[in-house]
Amino acid sequence: MLPLLRHARYVLSENPVTGLAFGLFGLFLFAAIFGPLLAPYNPMQSNAAMALKPPSAAHWFGTDQLGRDIFSRVLVATRLDLTIAFASVILAFLLGALSGVAAGYFGGWTDRVVGRLADTIMAFPLFVLAMGIVAALGNEVINIVIATAIINFPLYARVARAEANVRRDAGFVEAARLSGNGETRVLLGHILPNIMPIMMVQMSLTMGYAILNAAGLSFIGLGVRPPAAEWGIMVAEGANFIQSGEWWIALFPGLALMLAVFCFNLLGDGLRDIIDPRMRT
Repeated sequence: MLPLLRHARYVLSENPVTGLAFGLFGLFLFAAIFGPLLAPYNPMQSNAAMALKPPSAAHWFGTDQLGRDIFSRVLVATRLDLTIAFASVILAFLLGALSGVAAGYFGGWTDRVVGRLADTIMAFPLFVLAMGIVAALGNEVINIVIATAIINFPLYARVARAEANVRRDAGFVEAARLSGNGETRVLLGHILPNIMPIMMVQMSLTMGYAILNAAGLSFIGLGVRPPAAEWGIMVAEGANFIQSGEWWIALFPGLALMLAVFCFNLLGDGLRDIIDPRMRT
């Protein structure tokens, strides 16, 4: 553990961009955990007398058409958006990585079933498929998580299959078999840990996509229901006021979305450098 921590410190100190990504991630995580406690105003409370006020000392990001404080809503929305992203990515990893590793390792009918399932999902425009799933199941948070996990399933399954296919005849796998390990133990104890660095990069990249997917569904009215504080809803509400000059309603939640996606895209490279054993030689 100590060598890994020393290597992580070295990677962060030598690569300022990676350090910035981890700093942004820490900031978003802090906002997700403590945002509701730190919000200066109740994000759900409307005040008609303060409607459509520009950014000021009292309201840093201004107020929306109902007089709600936008800074408080952006801060509180971090928890919901990151929860959706984390849950969907973990579900996609469990389904896609495990089935992909099994397909690449065992081959045969397992490979054909997983491959055809991934091809079927990839045959649809992914955002349209997510729209259809949420429309059929209902626009609840759990259904948004399921839809996002389903459209990300082929990404994990294909990467895991390719990596497992390369490693199934490697020397360390043969050694594990000769030591008396069963196929399941070889698969989960030797092959899966060796493909985790590239899977961690994939998880980081799809975190940004999951946030965009959830915000996009909310933007078109199929995501989280108003008046909940969510970045996509706030951008959709603000889009109606851009032409009349109230630019701040859509700008600040849009910036939060942009920074979140930027953070997770950069985070992937840093995680690869820290986790991959070959980078520590």
